Amino acid sequence: MSIGIAIIGGGIFAREEHLPAVRASSHLTLKAIYSRSLKSAQSLGTESSVDLYSEDSDQGKGKGYGAVLGRSDVHAVIIALPILTQPEYIKKAILAGKHVLSEKPIAKDLETAKELIEWYGKNNTIDGKQIRWSVAENFRYMESLRKGQEERAKLGKIVEFSLKRHTLVRGGKYFETAWRKVPDYQGGFLLDGGVHDVAGLRLVLSGDPVAKLSAFTRQNQPHLPPVDTIDATLKLKSGATGTLSQSFGTTFPNNSEWAIACEQGTVTVGRAGEIVHSSHTDKKLGNVVRVFGPDSKLVKEIPVEDDGSGVTPEVKDWAEALANDKSNEIQSPEQALADLELIEKMLRSGEQDGVPQSLTLQI
Repeated sequence: MSIGIAIIGGGIFAREEHLPAVRASSHLTLKAIYSRSLKSAQSLGTESSVDLYSEDSDQGKGKGYGAVLGRSDVHAVIIALPILTQPEYIKKAILAGKHVLSEKPIAKDLETAKELIEWYGKNNTIDGKQIRWSVAENFRYMESLRKGQEERAKLGKIVEFSLKRHTLVRGGKYFETAWRKVPDYQGGFLLDGGVHDVAGLRLVLSGDPVAKLSAFTRQNQPHLPPVDTIDATLKLKSGATGTLSQSFGTTFPNNSEWAIACEQGTVTVGRAGEIVHSSHTDKKLGNVVRVFGPDSKLVKEIPVEDDGSGVTPEVKDWAEALANDKSNEIQSPEQALADLELIEKMLRSGEQDGVPQSLTLQI
């Protein structure tokens, strides 16, 4: 079954991740690309078979978002727009009977996200047809994190854990987008980028969700408002405790690591992107999963040299679910809501100088 889709958004992520992922899927046929400007739509739409739409070329000519949604050969849309914009576009697509894969985070805050999920529950069936809304989170499809979760599950109950995510954002293609430079949403990069790391943590902790936390936040860099750093203590449903240290404005060396200590050993997952400096060469490392025994000795090391971003298998999984007229639990709005709750509760605790916060979404 070929599913005609449109990509909504002409930004960097749509161009570098969604477009090749759609092309790689045997279930999807790209019919249209929409962006607010024709120039950005053209940056994706290099194929003559793909129609381009934009607000600045509409002017009553049937070239706007509504025209995309009015096409009978467009059955689904991938929406990759600024955080504050997405809910409006999601609703319009669903009301038009189109399946949706929207980018993370699900919304700017829990209130907006819960209202959107409630609205979807009342509007997800049109003429007896189930309209499926999925929320993307590519870290749930990263092979290193999946292998880490599999290895962790073999080692018994969790006793302790940590997430470390340190980098310094001071330019680059994503920072240069205007809506990221002056965010009108909570957390800045801690929401927009940090939600990935939180989703990865929730994946490797699967089966033992975070129940309570206390956090401190800070803005280290004046160009990264409103805050760029979180240091938190987390307590799981089982009672196990751990830490989360996440900063987009630190001078710590760039690194990311998820570490889970269990009754029978420890698993660590290191992300790609770190650079090993030597007198001979600079080598970009692949992701690696390490398993240690209860005596802290290394038991095995599982390299994942081409982990990628996870977007291609994510889009493939979404397309296969649509082709089989099913919803995908991994991409459910409720999973995205749980990611957002963890971020928001840390931000609220930080605003209150570490006052503990309880989490309600135990998934």
